[in-house]
Amino acid sequence: MVAAYEEGPSVSSQKYASLRYTALRFGLLIASFAVVWVLCWARVVPLGIGSSNIFWMVLLALVISAPLSWVLLRKQRDAMAEQVAERVDRTKARITANAGQED
Repeated sequence: MVAAYEEGPSVSSQKYASLRYTALRFGLLIASFAVVWVLCWARVVPLGIGSSNIFWMVLLALVISAPLSWVLLRKQRDAMAEQVAERVDRTKARITANAGQED
């Protein structure tokens, strides 16, 4: 019996890796902001000084979402890095080919 072969990530999953990572990162920021908003509304977290409430909440959400994205979005970040590296390699090859034609 022939075993099914395993492929690497499909082309379609690599095609939108940057967009997927960015969307997930933004979603994580929105979720963190929602948690911070609830904590501020419940007076668990200080509201800030004067009218700095929204700025404080966004800053706190950014601080919370950064380490979470580092851990939770590792696979998506690696796929995006691979996509960027492939683009850089193609661009370098094109530049080298164009430089060879000019000589």
